[in-house]
Amino acid sequence: MLHGSTVLITGASQGVGRGLALAAGAAGAAVVVTARNVEAAESVAGEIRDRGGQAASCRVDVVDRAQVQGAVALALSRFGHLDAVVHNATSRFSGRGALLENVTDEDWDDQVAVGLRGAFMLGQAAFAALKESRGSFTILVSNAGIEGSLPLPVYSAVKGAQRALAKSLAREWGPEGIRVNALAPVAMTPAMEDFFAAQPKMRAYIEFGAALRRVGDPEADIGPALNFLIGDDSQFITGQTLLVNGGATMV
Repeated sequence: MLHGSTVLITGASQGVGRGLALAAGAAGAAVVVTARNVEAAESVAGEIRDRGGQAASCRVDVVDRAQVQGAVALALSRFGHLDAVVHNATSRFSGRGALLENVTDEDWDDQVAVGLRGAFMLGQAAFAALKESRGSFTILVSNAGIEGSLPLPVYSAVKGAQRALAKSLAREWGPEGIRVNALAPVAMTPAMEDFFAAQPKMRAYIEFGAALRRVGDPEADIGPALNFLIGDDSQFITGQTLLVNGGATMV
């Protein structure tokens, strides 16, 4: 599905990001795996290469403009073009959960910086390359940004704002041939495991709230949905949020 394309994914060293990277590599894409932990990013890139794919890795803290620009430059120098950019990176506070009265300034600032400032800088850095390839920009959002989640007021606010950003960019970049969408997954990740440990009642709430009665797998369930969204089969889809949640939220 993605043969000959180059995909850059932020926050791809574990969880959903790792699953997306592995699935994109399996579909034929050259994958630029980025994360704050460069050793973990290289481990995922190595998995892709071990399976016969192409991959490169680099350290990217998405709130650092120079590192974001460096990742785009790496994609272009290594593979010659950049066809899809996926903003998946999340704050270290995202899965902890806290009522608003207990949210610290550091929590708020970091979630906003990683989720929104990161998307803003990634979009700026990648725009010229995506215009050249008539590519796509995808932001990983959440059901929390659609219906709100307890106790995640900051996470819900950031994910809702990311959806609005995606729709605005879809209108702005559409005339340039760039598609912009959001993907809202529910998948078992280290962050979700931590959330369940801190909020034990939420496991049953999430699992039994889904029509399919399970939480998705990052590579097997979420990865193919992203591949569709950034591939040629979705060339007339932009400004949309694709929910991949087993029927947990229906719109």
